[in-house]
Order: sequence, then structure tokens, then C-alpha cells
Amino acid sequence: MPALSQNLTFIVNSTSSVSVNYPNTGTTNLTFLSNRIKGDGYYGNTDGFHTVQFKVSNFVGKFEVQASLASDPIEADWFSAELGTSSQTIDTTGLLSFQNINSVVFSTATSITKSFNVVGNFVWLRAKISEFSEGSVNSIKINY
Repeated sequence: MPALSQNLTFIVNSTSSVSVNYPNTGTTNLTFLSNRIKGDGYYGNTDGFHTVQFKVSNFVGKFEVQASLASDPIEADWFSAELGTSSQTIDTTGLLSFQNINSVVFSTATSITKSFNVVGNFVWLRAKISEFSEGSVNSIKINY
């Protein structure tokens, strides 16, 4: 089993790093994929419960968690996992429902630490940062 919490790392200019900064001279939107880490399904666990925390500073861009069920995934095997949020609503029938989304988009510079639950017996997980045009991704951690 892995450590309680793992930092996802990105390869930037041939260097492994837990943080990604938008370059001061940048003029285009960037996309970064983290390394893949073993998910709950890799170890044969059946609850499929993962918690993802991301911390950003003055960030403009899109964050998502991608998952794969393949033992040795190629690019086509990856898909966006649903990010369960803590926001709850009560519908007109009085039933409690949870909001699920596939990505978080910040269109204005935002500094935040946010956690989501990702549920599924995924073999591999990774983070995808896209439409990145400003700020920093300080860290992304996964725990299960």
C-alpha cells in the first residue's frame, strides 16, 4: 500500500516538480499532465474512495482528475473522473443530492485549497491542468 498521501508530480523542463508556474513570458494557454499514480483498484481495494486536494495561487485555468482502468494505459485509456463536491442540495421531493463535476475552471485569478472525492476502482490516476494562462499550481495530493 502507498503512503497515506501522495504528491502528484509534473515534468517541467526535464525536471520533476510538485508545482507548476505559468512562465512570465508566456502568451498561450498551457496544458500539463502529472505523472500517474496507482489508484485504489491497483491494490484490489473495493471501496474506490480517493480524496484529491489541489492548492493554487493566482491560478487561471482548468483542473481535472483523469483515471484509467487499464493496467498499462495508453493515452486513449484515460478519462475525466467525476469530482464529488461537498455541496449538497435538497430537491423538490426533499431528497438530498450531491453535485458531481468533471473539472474545475477558474476564469479569474484565484488562490484556493480545495478537496474533492473521486470514487471508482481506478487502476491509475493523474491530474490534468489545461487552459492554464496565469498563476501557479502549488500542489496536488491524492489520498486513499
